Amino acid sequence: MPRPILHPLALGLALALAVPARALASPPAAEPWALCRAPEAFGPFRGAPPAADRTARATAPATIDADTLDVSAEDVTTFRGRVELNRADQWLGTEVLEYRHDEATWSSPGPLRFEDDGLRLRAATARGSAGGDDERVELRDVEYVLVDGSGGNGTAASAVREGRTGTLTDAVFSTCPPDQRQWAFDAETIEIDDERQRGVAQNATVRIGDVPVLWLPWISFPTTRARRSGLLAPNIGINDELGFDYAQPIYLNLAPNLDATLTPRWMSKRGLMLGGEFRYLTARSEGQVDAEFLYDDDIAGRNRHFFRWRNVSALSPNWVATANVQDVSDPAYLLDFGGNIGFNALNLLDSSLALAGRGRTWSTSLSMERWEIANPAIAPGSEPFARLPRLRGQWLQPLLPWLDAGIDAEAVRFDGDERPGGRRVDLRPTVRMSFGGASWFVNPEIAFRQTNYALDRDPARPLRARSPSRSVPIGSIDMGLLFEREARLFGGDYVQTLEPRLYYLRVPFREQDDLPLFDTQPLTFSWPGLFRPNRYAGADRQGDANQATLAVTTRLLDADDGRERLSASLGRIQYIDAPRVRLPGELPTTDDGSAYVGELDWRVSDAWSVSVAQQWNPADGRGTELSALRSQWRFADRGVVNASYRYRKDLVELTDVSFTAPIDANWRAVGRWAWSVRDRRTLEALGGVEWRSCCVAVRVLARDFIRDVDGGRNTGLYVEIELNGIGSFGRDSERLLSDAILGYSP
Repeated sequence: MPRPILHPLALGLALALAVPARALASPPAAEPWALCRAPEAFGPFRGAPPAADRTARATAPATIDADTLDVSAEDVTTFRGRVELNRADQWLGTEVLEYRHDEATWSSPGPLRFEDDGLRLRAATARGSAGGDDERVELRDVEYVLVDGSGGNGTAASAVREGRTGTLTDAVFSTCPPDQRQWAFDAETIEIDDERQRGVAQNATVRIGDVPVLWLPWISFPTTRARRSGLLAPNIGINDELGFDYAQPIYLNLAPNLDATLTPRWMSKRGLMLGGEFRYLTARSEGQVDAEFLYDDDIAGRNRHFFRWRNVSALSPNWVATANVQDVSDPAYLLDFGGNIGFNALNLLDSSLALAGRGRTWSTSLSMERWEIANPAIAPGSEPFARLPRLRGQWLQPLLPWLDAGIDAEAVRFDGDERPGGRRVDLRPTVRMSFGGASWFVNPEIAFRQTNYALDRDPARPLRARSPSRSVPIGSIDMGLLFEREARLFGGDYVQTLEPRLYYLRVPFREQDDLPLFDTQPLTFSWPGLFRPNRYAGADRQGDANQATLAVTTRLLDADDGRERLSASLGRIQYIDAPRVRLPGELPTTDDGSAYVGELDWRVSDAWSVSVAQQWNPADGRGTELSALRSQWRFADRGVVNASYRYRKDLVELTDVSFTAPIDANWRAVGRWAWSVRDRRTLEALGGVEWRSCCVAVRVLARDFIRDVDGGRNTGLYVEIELNGIGSFGRDSERLLSDAILGYSP
């Protein structure tokens, strides 16, 4: 009697193709679920073979083993006992399997078990026809689990497959254990088209517990991991400036290397906005285009838009082209529509096109750069000069083991629209020497800076002053020592270092008041500023200097693992000659030195760290010019408390406290309070709770913050529901918490 040929694959496909109903659509880059993995609904079946290569299904033979074989009935073969079917990675087990030769049908009264490399299922009964494209498989009372590590599992009252299509009735999917169904996706029917790799669910509902939170009468979804067009999870929020805010992303899979997301967004106080993202990837380039358009803003009374194009193209191993082009309709756009959640205020939007190359001893770039005001508090015309174009080059050539020579060069055209611009060429050839050993170093450097201008016509500037220039030598020497000793402190063994350092800088004075100011600003004074060759950013001013920096650093290194437990530094610039070069409005320096700069980083324990930065100037009773204190304490599971204080004389004084505090295994409180001591007002207050399990996360946040420099406030309530296997509903509060709370982790 010929062996009946059965197809275990058909049994699994009815469910295997239906399971991806857990996703409404495949986003361009799915983020991994950060929570713990839910245990599988049921484990591997006893007797199932080890995992095999699924690609062998097409050619591998099917085998049937059973305790007994009954052929007494005409045209009927009955397998009894431990019945097992195997083909490649597929395995089917049951107690009774009956095959009718005349009808080419089979049936099993159950229970039936099936397993392959992606799916494991149980069914009460099974029957079907075998062979060809017309084969039919019908399963009753089905339980299934995905074996891909996601924890996905579910049930179906029935699963029927005919040819290349399948139908599930009363189907349920969840990533929660069956006895803890905190959320589930269910549908009255799910129809699967194998050829189109699409599924259609009728009367589909997402439930949190027993509460329905999203109902769709009809929805189409992909049945494979391949990207497919469809709906993504909506974003929902409430905001003082926007009102009720609902955004519905629609994902479009245009080609293997092209996709897009269209996002209609309705704001009850503003109107309907259409946004979109277009992404592309080629053999040499990748990039993204973002755009938003709001027709006739109900509050502003005008059309508003945002546009951004970003691109990176690898032209060769040494050359790359980049683009970052941005545009907004008005300076208030980002404050109105970018500040709903996770917003960091931007004053300027930069746009640039660049071609850059790099070799072993050289680098160069050609770029065009322009800035646009993105904050209404900034006066028009105060944005930086556009650089159209800017050519930069660097070359550094080792001549001897201790000697390098090189040059930094820049040529740029400044365009100020209504402001007179001009051209500038800046050259800085340099010779560097490096001497040292295990416990010392001496690094002298000699440079010469030549800067030339060709300025546009300016009624305020005489003709003879339209080509000013500056020539100035720059010399420095940086030297230091390293001492080490073993020490026993705080009950532990350490290696303590002592690192004195001397930096001498000599730059003769050059009158520079006739030079324009295109891109130069004073650098913020800090620890790195003790060792800079210029106290200004940009080439329009080269600070004069005859000064010496004296500094010392000590460290405590754990003797067992070498980790730095403490670092303390103190330094000051001593002026031999007082600096004379100044920017307009900058007060002359009358002190004999800079402020004392101190820094302390102390890891008190693996859970507690403290850092302090202090600038103190004894001259004329000025006292503290800057103070910054930050402490972080980590505790329990994902608990963290941050406390900081920042002070800069005559500018800012504020405190900032943030935390995440576990309440129990599932609940966690989060919060932040930023307070301006100087202005006596709250800059941002944020508070809320998270509830998290292995398959559900719920965040409820309230936020009040200053939205602009004029003191305008914004208050919002944000609710986000995150479901393992589907995505999140509501505003992306996880990003907000990551920005607001240092050390926050989902």
